Amino acid sequence: MERHIRYQREADVEWTRRIAEKPGCERLFSCIQCGTCSGTCPLSVYMDYTPRRVIQLVREGFRDDALKSKTIWLCASCYACAAHCPQDIHITDVMYTLKREAIADNLAPKRFPIPVLAREFYDMVRKNGRSSEFWLVLRMMLKSNPLGLFAMAGSGLALLRTGRLSLRSERIKHIDQLQRALPASPREVH
Repeated sequence: MERHIRYQREADVEWTRRIAEKPGCERLFSCIQCGTCSGTCPLSVYMDYTPRRVIQLVREGFRDDALKSKTIWLCASCYACAAHCPQDIHITDVMYTLKREAIADNLAPKRFPIPVLAREFYDMVRKNGRSSEFWLVLRMMLKSNPLGLFAMAGSGLALLRTGRLSLRSERIKHIDQLQRALPASPREVH
């Protein structure tokens, strides 16, 4: 991992203030940096920054570092961090907020499957009112790892044969009502 010295002049304290005002992020400044969140996170060993470090980056205003981190996308939403936090910080909610910010600002990793899946899911639900597993996975794989489709073909065919996977794309009635309620793009969701 490349190291870069950060200076306070690079920080965006206004962004930090906006994040701290979002639902679930209100206790952000209560963090005592004890590391309990990182110690209880089952995926922290795979993350580029531990959850404790992400919280620190957000508190200090290092927006791009926090939003470009793969950590926010690897969060499994198991809530182990929040359940064990001595300061009752809703760390998982902070991660969700950061994901939304990264998508809105187009800072999510381009071919990383998780943000691609989030965008494709949103687009599909807005268009049809529901998601179709086959089409969702196909669109995600084409945009993130097209060659991975070959590895998945056997499982897909087996699911099709047993009737556990459908190629149909269903649409809800009165889709226009849902489309009026949802912004055209997840970038507009804040």
